[in-house]
Amino acid sequence: MNNKDFLNPEIVAKLDRFEIRARLIVEGFITGLHKSPYHGFSVEFLEHREYLPGDSIKHIDWKVFAKSDRYFIKKFEEETNLKAYILIDCSKSMGFTSQKISKLEYGKTLASALSYLMISQQDAVGLLSFSEEIRSYIPPRSAKTHLNTLFHELADLIPQYTTNTAAILHNLADRIKKRGLIILISDLLDEPEEIMMGLQHFRHQKHEVVVFHLLDKQELNFKYNRKTKFIDMETGEELITQPWEIKKMYLKKMEEMKKFFSSKCHNSYIDYVPINTSTPYDKALFAYLIKRQKLL
Repeated sequence: MNNKDFLNPEIVAKLDRFEIRARLIVEGFITGLHKSPYHGFSVEFLEHREYLPGDSIKHIDWKVFAKSDRYFIKKFEEETNLKAYILIDCSKSMGFTSQKISKLEYGKTLASALSYLMISQQDAVGLLSFSEEIRSYIPPRSAKTHLNTLFHELADLIPQYTTNTAAILHNLADRIKKRGLIILISDLLDEPEEIMMGLQHFRHQKHEVVVFHLLDKQELNFKYNRKTKFIDMETGEELITQPWEIKKMYLKKMEEMKKFFSSKCHNSYIDYVPINTSTPYDKALFAYLIKRQKLL
C-alpha cells in the first residue's frame, strides 16, 4: 500500500484512530504535491509564498527558485498565523450512507486532516459541531497537543437531531471578531436562501469562507430500480414510491440546489467545493491550500 492509497475514503475508514487517518492523508497529499502538474505546488508551497513587488530580494529562497523557476519568499512565523474554524454538520441527515462510509464519517475524517495540516503550518484551528443547535465548540489553538483534543471530539460525534444551519452560522459570525477562515462541512440540506445569508454574514465580517458541500453518491445519482420506502432521517416522514417516477424531478431539484450554491457563493467570493463520500481527500485539501494562499 502506498501513500496515495490513504487519499481513498474507503481505505482510510478502516483505520480506527483519527490521528492516524489525518497523518496518513496529509502525508499522501504532500507526496502527491511533489508530483503535481500545478507548477509551484509542492512541499515548499506549505512553507513559502510567491515573491511580490516590494519584497526584499534577500528573503528569496534560491533553492526553491532552482527547482521551480519561480521566486518564493520564505514565510516568517508572524505571516503564517491564521485562525481557522471548522464547522461540521452532525445532524441526522449526515448519517446517511449508501456504501461503506457515511457523510458524517467522511466529514469527520476531512476535518481531522485539515486540522493536522493547518496546525503543521502553525495555524490555530477551532472546531464547532452543530445540528439544530451548537453541540460542541473548541476554540482555535495552534499547539500540536491541541490536535488530541480535536481528534477526541471528532471521534465522539454522532448524527443526531434536525438541522438549523443558518442560525448556527449567524451565531458564530456574531461571536468571532478577528478576521479568520471559516470552513463549513455540510450536506446543506436545509433552506438554501437562509444558509447563504448566514455565509454572507461571515463575508460581511471580512472572514474568508470555504464550503465543502458533502453528499452521498446515491443522493446525486438516485439509482434506485425498485419500489422503495424513503424515510426523512430528521423528521421520520415516509414516502413509498416507484423511484423512476420521481427521478427526473429529483435530479432536477438536486441540480438546481447545487447551481444555486455555486452561483451565490461565487458572487459572494466564497469558495464552493462540491464533494461526495467517494471523493479522494486531496481535492478538499488542495482547495484549502488555494484559499490559504490568498490570505497571505
